[in-house]
Amino acid sequence: MKIELKQQFQIESARFLPFLPVSHPCHKMHGHSFKITFTLTGEMDPRLGWLIDYNEIESLLKPLLALIDHKVLNEVLGLENPTTENLCVWLYENARKALPLVSRVSISETTTTECSYPV
Repeated sequence: MKIELKQQFQIESARFLPFLPVSHPCHKMHGHSFKITFTLTGEMDPRLGWLIDYNEIESLLKPLLALIDHKVLNEVLGLENPTTENLCVWLYENARKALPLVSRVSISETTTTECSYPV
């Protein structure tokens, strides 16, 4: 039986978006409390009755999130232009190395915005 799990994490990071006009507020250094949701998809283990333990998800993704939590995102390799879209793709590609069940990453940088990859 195919199942989908979601687990959320929150990180605090700073960034600036270097390709925006100098007059744009996001061109300057600013911070966000990013809410990141990892979606995992796969076959449920019929004996255990789950896809994967949430504790295992956290253990596998914690080292990746440590690379960007309380950091300046522009200083992270591959995030020199750390738009939420680029961060979403970066997290997806790197998370799948540690946890191939990751099927989507969604990020909210505010309470009213969200970006997801892939679509």
